Amino acid sequence: MMTMNKLITFLLMSPKTKILLLESFLYLGWARYLKSIPFSKVAPTLGNQMSETTHEFTSKNKEVIFQISSAIHIMSGYTFWESQCLVKAIAGMKMLEKRGIESTLYLGTTKDENGLLIAHAWLRSGPYFVSGSEGMGKFTVVAKFAKEIGMKKLEGDNYG
Repeated sequence: MMTMNKLITFLLMSPKTKILLLESFLYLGWARYLKSIPFSKVAPTLGNQMSETTHEFTSKNKEVIFQISSAIHIMSGYTFWESQCLVKAIAGMKMLEKRGIESTLYLGTTKDENGLLIAHAWLRSGPYFVSGSEGMGKFTVVAKFAKEIGMKKLEGDNYG
């Protein structure tokens, strides 16, 4: 019954929302693949290492950033693979890049209650956190990658 309700909800969504959810599913899969290869090969594709993009508020991107964040969080619960923090952050970064929106991916570490090292990743665009904001304050940033777009802005709607 619950599956039928979710299917009906999906079918009642706007075409743009359906496309955005499908796109996020595909980028989550692509990001999961990237997680399976050596990070030294992936890192150069993530942007300028140890740099950050601006924290400035850009109202024209706010809605798109929130829509992408929501789509990633929703679809990560429906993937057949692990879609945790790093996978969500990479997928979000690529979706924002496609729309000409800058972002910064952060990698952090800390120790858990047993003294074991744990890692976390989160993504920020302007002043907004796209993914991974939960618990990020407990982590020490060990790497960051700025995906700077420059002056280029994609024309048309923001769904690609």
